[in-house]
Amino acid sequence: MKKFVLINLSAILFMYGMDCYAQDPNTLKLKDYRPKSIYKIPVTKIEKAKYPAIDIHAHPYPKTEAELAQWVKNMDAKGIEKTIVLTMATGPKFDSVYAKYAVHGDRFEVWCGFDYTGSQEPGWSERAVKELERCHKVGAKGVGELGDKGLGELFSDPTPGYGLHVDDKRMKPLFEKCAALKMPVDVHVAEPYWMYLPMDSTNDGLMNAYDWKVDLTKKGILNHGELITTLENVVRDNPKTTFIACHLANCEYDLEILGALLRKYPNLYAEFGARFGETSPIPRYMNSFCEKYQDRLLYGTDMGYSLHMYETTFRILESNDEHFYEFDLFGYHWPLYGFGLKDNVLKKIYTENAKKILKR
Repeated sequence: MKKFVLINLSAILFMYGMDCYAQDPNTLKLKDYRPKSIYKIPVTKIEKAKYPAIDIHAHPYPKTEAELAQWVKNMDAKGIEKTIVLTMATGPKFDSVYAKYAVHGDRFEVWCGFDYTGSQEPGWSERAVKELERCHKVGAKGVGELGDKGLGELFSDPTPGYGLHVDDKRMKPLFEKCAALKMPVDVHVAEPYWMYLPMDSTNDGLMNAYDWKVDLTKKGILNHGELITTLENVVRDNPKTTFIACHLANCEYDLEILGALLRKYPNLYAEFGARFGETSPIPRYMNSFCEKYQDRLLYGTDMGYSLHMYETTFRILESNDEHFYEFDLFGYHWPLYGFGLKDNVLKKIYTENAKKILKR
């Protein structure tokens, strides 16, 4: 449901002025830059996703049963039909997380990780496959989030997989088993490109990039392009396994890289998790990209479960709003813009594409 209102921004400045302290521009730090739009333009309030949505990228955020219950209420309020909880865990940790969410039935799917314990020892692949099978019997419906920022598969509990990239031949038995068990795999490779650029005045995303910068001087680290190559290799070499490139494969700066992969490999999908802020400055391009690859894109958030978070993602996908800010959610200095996606595209991104993947 959409509500259109015109906001008097001078009134907003007055109401919130006591909480904002103007600073001398000669000493202002970029991290403290908080511009306020002066444009008196339409603002779209989207209280619920236009179609029932499946959030393909979340994590076990709640610490208590009460917090988990609140998450379900927020999902109900905002039209989130189901959420995929990426635990990145195996063993007792996975079992405990699964048990916590299982009481809510179909509202959640809980995915496991890979167990990298002893990955440098003989027979590791066979042992890891057995643990994957065990997790599947417990209730794991998929695998993720696998995460490689250059040094290997670090997203794992209890043991990080230093030195293991997704295309490592030792990983192949795991992906083959995922195909046999019909377990999709959510893969994180690299970081947004700003994190690889010089941390100086030329960096367009410096406000956020400085916190997440990648140190390419570390021994053995792969750069952005090399990590994208590992993604292509594993997708190509495991055609029966369904892969999801989370964070749009961190190719926001050149989505044609991702587009080329989607065209070549029918077993690859991509999701938006935590990359709304990086893509909303280019709304017309994103509208075109989503139109072209509408059958392969998935709704994902990776930003908690607040009502405001959900509403902001809906606003970016559905509306044509211009020049608005969300510093707390995204950490960039630039204004955001809505993609204005068509109904048929929204329906696929919110629901239909995910159901194809989750149908087993």
